[in-house]
Amino acid sequence: MTTLESRPNTALLVVDVQNGVVEGAHERDAVVANVGVLVDKARREQAPVVWVQHSSEELARGGENWQIVPELAPGDGEPLIEKHYGDSFEDTSLETVLSGLGVGRLVVVGAQTDACIRSTLHGALVRGYDTSLVSDAHTTEDQTAWGAPPPDQVIAHTNLYWSYQEAPGRTAGTVETKDVDFTGTS
Repeated sequence: MTTLESRPNTALLVVDVQNGVVEGAHERDAVVANVGVLVDKARREQAPVVWVQHSSEELARGGENWQIVPELAPGDGEPLIEKHYGDSFEDTSLETVLSGLGVGRLVVVGAQTDACIRSTLHGALVRGYDTSLVSDAHTTEDQTAWGAPPPDQVIAHTNLYWSYQEAPGRTAGTVETKDVDFTGTS
């Protein structure tokens, strides 16, 4: 039900699953494994897989922290978007890439829940995309030392509030890895 005309396809958007981002993340291995399951499923179903990599002072382009985790690898021809802001659309080619692929619906996974995932979810929804968050395929690090709730609560809260997001002509919500459907029905 996307508001983007002539964009019937669904893409898996893998956000910032990089060594320096998920190194100390909550349930890192389980989340990375779920992302891997979804990448494989998207490829089997011929749904586009789009990778996003954050660059910053701590994540210097080309450095070890910047690299996608070793368990995952972009496939030949799969777009890789470099970003410098939380929202994966902000000052990147993501919109152009998705338009070229005919994508109007995103299935979002990755890190960090309370930063780049939330920013990207909202960025996608306001740009007209139907946007599903995979509830067991995103994570964040422990930031309780700075007053944040524990990571499991951050993840649970994000899943809760994204389940109730809505906008005219667009859908949002959460789905578990096992229930992801790249045909556009869940």
